[in-house]
Amino acid sequence: MANITLYELPGCPYCAKVVDKLNELGLEYDSIEVPRAHGERTEVENVSGQTGVPVIVDEEHGVDGMAESDDIVAYLGETYGA
Repeated sequence: MANITLYELPGCPYCAKVVDKLNELGLEYDSIEVPRAHGERTEVENVSGQTGVPVIVDEEHGVDGMAESDDIVAYLGETYGA
């Protein structure tokens, strides 16, 4: 099991940006596809306090429910970049 979990929605351009960064850095991650309806996104809401995606959890670094694709990409680069 990977330390990073990504909550995402297929076709979401913001999610794709995070996936591209994860792949660029060669990071393993678990992907959880959230329902299209915001009202059904209880799991991601429990993790992050909101229903938008993308959201990551990085157990190794104590990150629980980071949202906003730009913030996630910056975090991944700072934490896992060369």
